Amino acid sequence: MLSGILNSDKAINVNIAIMRAFVMIRQYALTYKELTDRLKEIEGKFEDVYEAINYLLEKDNSRLNKKRESALAFIQVHLKATRRSE
Repeated sequence: MLSGILNSDKAINVNIAIMRAFVMIRQYALTYKELTDRLKEIEGKFEDVYEAINYLLEKDNSRLNKKRESALAFIQVHLKATRRSE
């Protein structure tokens, strides 16, 4: 539209660059959608793997929580003993 109003070589080149940018964005959007669809399809094939990974992560988090609870219990006992001795 700019090139129609200004009617200069520079305006025409800018208009062409804008159109090329829109074409690239459109191609990227289509590719991205195709990629997203393909990834979703692949993820469905590895459901067992995801379940195993989630199980291991939950197990690890459970172990960390137990360690934290033990550490907090130790600190509480130590603080009580310190207060009693004062």
